[in-house]
Amino acid sequence: MPRQQQSATRPARRRSYDQFCATARSLDSVGDRWTLLIVRELLAGPRRYTDLHADLPGVSTDVLASRLKDMEQGGLATRRRLPPPAAASVYELTERGRGLLPVLAALAEWGAPALTERRPTDAVRAHWFALPLLRALDGLTHAGVVEVQLDEGEFHVRAGGATAGGMAGGTENSTAVAAVYGDGPADHADARIALDVEVCLALGRGELTLAEAVEDGRVEVSGDGPLVAELRGE
Repeated sequence: MPRQQQSATRPARRRSYDQFCATARSLDSVGDRWTLLIVRELLAGPRRYTDLHADLPGVSTDVLASRLKDMEQGGLATRRRLPPPAAASVYELTERGRGLLPVLAALAEWGAPALTERRPTDAVRAHWFALPLLRALDGLTHAGVVEVQLDEGEFHVRAGGATAGGMAGGTENSTAVAAVYGDGPADHADARIALDVEVCLALGRGELTLAEAVEDGRVEVSGDGPLVAELRGE
Protein backbone atom coordinates (compact mmCIF):
# COMPACT_ATOMS: atom_id res chain seq x y z
CA MET A 1 0.00 0.00 0.00
CA PRO A 2 2.68 2.59 0.89
CA ARG A 3 4.46 1.79 -2.36
CA GLN A 4 1.25 2.37 -4.32
CA GLN A 5 0.67 5.69 -2.60
CA GLN A 6 4.23 6.78 -3.30
CA SER A 7 3.86 5.87 -6.96
CA ALA A 8 0.57 7.77 -7.23
CA THR A 9 2.03 10.97 -5.84
CA ARG A 10 5.31 10.89 -7.77
CA PRO A 11 5.25 13.51 -10.56
CA ALA A 12 4.97 11.92 -13.96
CA ARG A 13 7.97 12.33 -16.23
CA ARG A 14 7.12 13.85 -19.57
CA ARG A 15 7.75 11.55 -22.44
CA SER A 16 10.81 12.31 -24.52
CA TYR A 17 12.37 10.82 -27.61
CA ASP A 18 15.72 11.15 -25.81
CA GLN A 19 17.47 12.09 -29.04
CA PHE A 20 20.03 14.87 -29.44
CA CYS A 21 18.18 16.23 -32.45
CA ALA A 22 16.37 19.55 -32.97
CA THR A 23 13.37 17.85 -34.58
CA ALA A 24 13.06 15.38 -31.71
CA ARG A 25 13.39 18.17 -29.14
CA SER A 26 10.65 20.11 -30.92
CA LEU A 27 8.35 17.10 -30.85
CA ASP A 28 9.11 16.65 -27.16
CA SER A 29 7.43 20.05 -26.70
CA VAL A 30 4.63 20.07 -29.29
CA GLY A 31 4.29 16.49 -30.49
CA ASP A 32 1.51 15.50 -28.10
CA ARG A 33 -2.02 15.30 -29.50
CA TRP A 34 -3.88 18.65 -29.30
CA THR A 35 -0.85 20.82 -28.47
CA LEU A 36 -0.44 22.41 -31.90
CA LEU A 37 -4.19 22.94 -32.17
CA ILE A 38 -4.09 24.80 -28.86
CA VAL A 39 -1.32 26.93 -30.37
CA ARG A 40 -3.57 27.56 -33.37
CA GLU A 41 -6.26 28.89 -31.04
CA LEU A 42 -3.86 31.03 -29.01
CA LEU A 43 -2.41 32.60 -32.15
CA ALA A 44 -5.77 34.38 -32.27
CA GLY A 45 -4.92 36.05 -28.96
CA PRO A 46 -5.49 35.35 -25.25
CA ARG A 47 -8.26 32.84 -24.60
CA ARG A 48 -10.16 31.70 -21.56
CA TYR A 49 -10.08 28.00 -20.74
CA THR A 50 -13.80 27.68 -21.51
CA ASP A 51 -13.34 29.36 -24.90
CA LEU A 52 -10.47 27.04 -25.75
CA HIS A 53 -12.56 24.02 -24.82
CA ALA A 54 -15.46 25.27 -26.94
CA ASP A 55 -13.24 25.76 -30.01
CA LEU A 56 -11.44 22.44 -29.68
CA PRO A 57 -14.31 19.97 -30.19
CA GLY A 58 -13.37 16.49 -29.05
CA VAL A 59 -10.75 17.38 -26.44
CA SER A 60 -11.53 16.31 -22.89
CA THR A 61 -11.23 18.78 -20.03
CA ASP A 62 -8.49 16.65 -18.44
CA VAL A 63 -6.40 16.53 -21.61
CA LEU A 64 -6.82 20.25 -22.27
CA ALA A 65 -5.77 21.12 -18.73
CA SER A 66 -2.79 18.78 -18.99
CA ARG A 67 -1.64 20.20 -22.32
CA LEU A 68 -1.95 23.79 -21.08
CA LYS A 69 0.09 22.92 -18.00
CA ASP A 70 2.75 21.30 -20.18
CA MET A 71 2.81 24.38 -22.42
CA GLU A 72 3.29 26.63 -19.40
CA GLN A 73 6.11 24.45 -18.07
CA GLY A 74 7.69 24.33 -21.52
CA GLY A 75 7.66 28.11 -21.92
CA LEU A 76 5.15 28.11 -24.78
CA ALA A 77 2.24 29.75 -22.95
CA THR A 78 1.47 31.73 -19.84
CA ARG A 79 -1.65 32.32 -17.81
CA ARG A 80 -2.64 35.70 -16.43
CA ARG A 81 -5.56 37.24 -14.61
CA LEU A 82 -7.60 39.86 -16.43
CA PRO A 83 -8.24 43.09 -14.51
CA PRO A 84 -11.75 43.85 -13.18
CA PRO A 85 -14.49 43.70 -14.20
CA ALA A 86 -13.48 40.63 -16.25
CA ALA A 87 -12.22 38.66 -13.21
CA ALA A 88 -11.12 35.74 -15.37
CA SER A 89 -7.86 34.06 -16.33
CA VAL A 90 -6.64 33.76 -19.89
CA TYR A 91 -3.91 31.77 -21.58
CA GLU A 92 -1.61 33.39 -24.12
CA LEU A 93 1.44 32.42 -26.10
CA THR A 94 4.93 33.48 -25.14
CA GLU A 95 7.37 34.74 -27.75
CA ARG A 96 8.60 31.17 -28.16
CA GLY A 97 5.04 29.95 -28.58
CA ARG A 98 4.30 32.62 -31.19
CA GLY A 99 7.37 31.41 -33.04
CA LEU A 100 5.30 28.37 -34.03
CA LEU A 101 3.28 30.45 -36.51
CA PRO A 102 5.40 29.44 -39.53
CA VAL A 103 5.17 25.81 -38.40
CA LEU A 104 1.37 25.99 -38.28
CA ALA A 105 1.27 27.85 -41.61
CA ALA A 106 3.44 25.17 -43.24
CA LEU A 107 1.25 22.41 -41.80
CA ALA A 108 -1.87 24.18 -43.08
CA GLU A 109 -0.34 24.48 -46.55
CA TRP A 110 0.79 20.84 -46.52
CA GLY A 111 -2.58 19.60 -45.29
CA ALA A 112 -4.77 21.74 -47.54
CA PRO A 113 -5.02 19.13 -50.35
CA ALA A 114 -6.66 16.76 -47.84
CA LEU A 115 -9.62 19.13 -47.47
CA THR A 116 -11.41 17.81 -50.53
CA GLU A 117 -14.75 17.57 -48.78
CA ARG A 118 -16.18 18.16 -45.35
CA ARG A 119 -17.04 14.94 -43.56
CA PRO A 120 -20.31 14.73 -41.57
CA THR A 121 -18.31 14.46 -38.35
CA ASP A 122 -16.09 17.48 -39.07
CA ALA A 123 -16.44 20.51 -36.83
CA VAL A 124 -15.64 23.90 -38.31
CA ARG A 125 -14.84 27.38 -37.01
CA ALA A 126 -14.41 30.39 -39.28
CA HIS A 127 -11.04 31.43 -37.84
CA TRP A 128 -9.54 28.05 -38.71
CA PHE A 129 -9.28 29.41 -42.27
CA ALA A 130 -7.09 32.32 -41.22
CA LEU A 131 -3.83 30.42 -41.73
CA PRO A 132 -4.56 29.44 -45.37
CA LEU A 133 -5.68 32.98 -46.13
CA LEU A 134 -2.57 34.59 -44.62
CA ARG A 135 -0.54 33.12 -47.46
CA ALA A 136 -2.64 34.97 -50.05
CA LEU A 137 -2.48 38.27 -48.15
CA ASP A 138 1.19 38.11 -47.21
CA GLY A 139 2.47 39.88 -50.33
CA LEU A 140 0.34 42.99 -49.97
CA THR A 141 2.21 46.29 -49.80
CA HIS A 142 -0.23 48.13 -47.55
CA ALA A 143 -0.64 46.84 -44.01
CA GLY A 144 -3.90 46.75 -42.14
CA VAL A 145 -6.63 44.64 -40.60
CA VAL A 146 -8.80 42.71 -43.03
CA GLU A 147 -12.17 41.50 -41.80
CA VAL A 148 -13.17 38.25 -43.50
CA GLN A 149 -16.74 37.06 -43.97
CA LEU A 150 -17.41 33.38 -44.65
CA ASP A 151 -20.72 31.52 -44.53
CA GLU A 152 -19.28 29.86 -41.40
CA GLY A 153 -18.72 33.19 -39.64
CA GLU A 154 -16.27 36.08 -39.38
CA PHE A 155 -12.62 36.46 -38.45
CA HIS A 156 -9.93 39.05 -39.08
CA VAL A 157 -6.29 38.98 -40.08
CA ARG A 158 -3.48 41.47 -40.53
CA ALA A 159 -2.42 41.90 -44.13
CA GLY A 160 1.02 43.02 -45.19
CA GLY A 161 3.36 41.40 -42.67
CA ALA A 162 0.96 39.17 -40.71
CA THR A 163 3.77 36.95 -39.52
CA ALA A 164 5.15 39.83 -37.48
CA GLY A 165 1.90 40.19 -35.56
CA GLY A 166 0.58 43.55 -34.48
CA MET A 167 -3.21 43.51 -34.42
CA ALA A 168 -5.91 43.84 -31.84
CA GLY A 169 -8.07 40.78 -32.07
CA GLY A 170 -10.72 41.20 -29.40
CA THR A 171 -11.47 42.51 -25.95
CA GLU A 172 -8.50 40.86 -24.26
CA ASN A 173 -5.94 41.58 -26.97
CA SER A 174 -5.61 45.28 -26.22
CA THR A 175 -3.48 44.54 -23.15
CA ALA A 176 -1.70 41.46 -24.47
CA VAL A 177 0.91 40.64 -27.05
CA ALA A 178 -0.19 41.12 -30.62
CA ALA A 179 -2.09 38.34 -32.38
CA VAL A 180 -1.80 37.49 -36.06
CA TYR A 181 -5.52 36.86 -36.47
CA GLY A 182 -8.65 36.95 -34.39
CA ASP A 183 -12.05 35.34 -34.14
CA GLY A 184 -15.09 37.46 -34.97
CA PRO A 185 -15.26 40.97 -36.40
CA ALA A 186 -12.38 43.39 -35.85
CA ASP A 187 -12.60 46.39 -33.54
CA HIS A 188 -11.42 48.38 -36.55
CA ALA A 189 -11.11 47.00 -40.07
CA ASP A 190 -9.14 48.68 -42.86
CA ALA A 191 -10.83 46.43 -45.41
CA ARG A 192 -13.51 43.78 -45.60
CA ILE A 193 -13.68 40.79 -47.90
CA ALA A 194 -16.38 38.18 -48.44
CA LEU A 195 -15.71 34.77 -49.97
CA ASP A 196 -16.55 31.12 -49.50
CA VAL A 197 -14.45 28.37 -47.96
CA GLU A 198 -13.54 26.75 -51.28
CA VAL A 199 -12.09 30.01 -52.59
CA CYS A 200 -10.26 30.54 -49.30
CA LEU A 201 -8.67 27.11 -49.54
CA ALA A 202 -7.80 27.60 -53.20
CA LEU A 203 -6.03 30.83 -52.27
CA GLY A 204 -4.15 29.03 -49.51
CA ARG A 205 -3.08 26.24 -51.86
CA GLY A 206 -1.83 28.75 -54.40
CA GLU A 207 -4.26 27.49 -57.04
CA LEU A 208 -5.80 30.94 -57.29
CA THR A 209 -4.37 34.40 -56.77
CA LEU A 210 -6.18 37.07 -54.84
CA ALA A 211 -6.20 39.33 -57.91
CA GLU A 212 -7.84 36.58 -59.99
CA ALA A 213 -10.44 35.89 -57.32
CA VAL A 214 -11.33 39.58 -56.99
CA GLU A 215 -11.44 40.08 -60.75
CA ASP A 216 -13.88 37.23 -61.38
CA GLY A 217 -16.06 38.16 -58.41
CA ARG A 218 -15.27 35.23 -56.15
CA VAL A 219 -13.89 37.66 -53.55
CA GLU A 220 -15.92 40.78 -52.78
CA VAL A 221 -13.97 43.72 -51.35
CA SER A 222 -15.55 46.62 -49.46
CA GLY A 223 -14.25 49.64 -47.61
CA ASP A 224 -12.10 52.62 -48.43
CA GLY A 225 -8.41 53.44 -48.33
CA PRO A 226 -5.11 52.26 -49.82
CA LEU A 227 -5.43 48.67 -48.61
CA VAL A 228 -8.88 48.35 -50.17
CA ALA A 229 -7.58 49.83 -53.42
CA GLU A 230 -4.72 47.32 -53.47
CA LEU A 231 -7.06 44.42 -52.77
CA ARG A 232 -9.20 45.57 -55.71
CA GLY A 233 -6.14 45.81 -57.93
CA GLU A 234 -6.53 49.56 -58.44
